Amino acid sequence: MAKAKNKKQDSALAQNKKARHDYLISQTYEAGMVLTGTEIKSVRASRINLKDGYVQIRNGEAILMNIHISEYTEGNQFNHDPLRNRKLLLHKKQITELAEQTQNKGITIVPLKVYIKHGFAKILIGVAKGKHEYDKRETLKRRDQEREIAKAVKRYR
Repeated sequence: MAKAKNKKQDSALAQNKKARHDYLISQTYEAGMVLTGTEIKSVRASRINLKDGYVQIRNGEAILMNIHISEYTEGNQFNHDPLRNRKLLLHKKQITELAEQTQNKGITIVPLKVYIKHGFAKILIGVAKGKHEYDKRETLKRRDQEREIAKAVKRYR
């Protein structure tokens, strides 16, 4: 029973499927997010959109930009701004690694997934390099081939 509870606890609240389609992800990091009270309630209700988000390194801090967390419906005048920038909690060594990697041309940091881990909101960010259009088509073709192979294996059994 404890395993089922942990699995439910670590499940994704939001995913950025477009990021894996548009970018080659070379490395991933798990970071905490600094959220207000109404923001965490909206995140727990899966009212978060990662599609256009990215991470910038400024003054030795990782800042999550352009992420939309909807306003909490039961909130009052202290409700949060849906598009505000949010600080990410990473080790100083990880932040310097990310800053060095983003100095290269074409490298960016994108959010991949938001989930709750041990009661805290965590975000999986990835160091990404943009794909060309032909790479995207190749990925789609490979995924279709794998799906057809899986169907054939299933029919065979």
